[in-house]
Amino acid sequence: MRKFVCDDAEVKELIDRVVRRTMNIDFTWNWSCGVAFYGISKAWEVTGNQEYIDFLVKWVDEYLELGIPTLMVNSCAMGHTMITLHEATGDQKYLDLALMKAEYLRKEAIRFGEGVFQHTVSSDNDFPEQAWADTLFMAAYFLLRLGFKLDKKEYIDDALNQFYWHEEYLQNPKTNLFYHAWDNVRGDHLSGIYWGRANAWAAYTMAQAYKMLNPFMPMWMQIGGALGDQLSALVRLQTKDGLWRTVLNDETSYEETSASAGIAAALVSYAHPLHQNYIASAYKGILANIDEDGTVRNVSAGTAVMHSADDYKVISKKRVQGWGQGLTLAFLVALLQNKEIVSKI
Repeated sequence: MRKFVCDDAEVKELIDRVVRRTMNIDFTWNWSCGVAFYGISKAWEVTGNQEYIDFLVKWVDEYLELGIPTLMVNSCAMGHTMITLHEATGDQKYLDLALMKAEYLRKEAIRFGEGVFQHTVSSDNDFPEQAWADTLFMAAYFLLRLGFKLDKKEYIDDALNQFYWHEEYLQNPKTNLFYHAWDNVRGDHLSGIYWGRANAWAAYTMAQAYKMLNPFMPMWMQIGGALGDQLSALVRLQTKDGLWRTVLNDETSYEETSASAGIAAALVSYAHPLHQNYIASAYKGILANIDEDGTVRNVSAGTAVMHSADDYKVISKKRVQGWGQGLTLAFLVALLQNKEIVSKI
């Protein structure tokens, strides 16, 4: 077992390359933008590059002049950027935007069961009583971050309730993998697919939440146990190229970079001693999918809960996607932010 040690200069160059390509994508105020700009925000945290913040300020301020769209669970992903912009600039308007999104989640977002957010991608009742793994990033993790930033217990409690129930509904206790979704009306997981990016959303957000909590909070052990079990299953599904497939347990499905980056970022943050080789292999595999211009390749397009594994396997992966850029940045940033921990295990 060798220890994985990354080259800081190489990682920072990769970060800058991916950020600059991301800046040249024409986003709208939605989840793709939210994940992409989360990645740029994380890049700013480790590099201190003011250009990154200046770009985000200019983009957000121009969009505010036009008016942001109707709120929904997916677009709350942009709340992550508002948190960072407030921390970077001190401008209250960004915090107000984050609070507006949080209050929407608390008081208006559609829920079912024990207060679980129903996944929505528009202002309509898109998927009645369905819980999707995506919601953990778009809403629960955002609400948790804001709750800790402002010391608002109601935000923290609501966010942790989302983590609890999404784990209950989505994680298979036998395989420890996460299904894409749960349908509370039907009482099943629809097609029952272990979709790669769904597992990335779950693993990455649980890894971040686990670090934010402390052992005296009951959900610390709950999230840590779910994450540890999931990662133990995921490392055994890593391909020889260091990646993960869009249908995790189907060797005929393609390797997919956004899922791989999110899972790898969780491995880095979790920092298990026996995961060193998996992290090293993931770095090599993800690096091979970053073009010279910073485009992250082989990222599947936006994906609803499909009817079968075959349907997932034909989702296009030919275009640059905000979530591919953002999750790749999250992985690269994790390598730098957790360098001391990883180098000591």
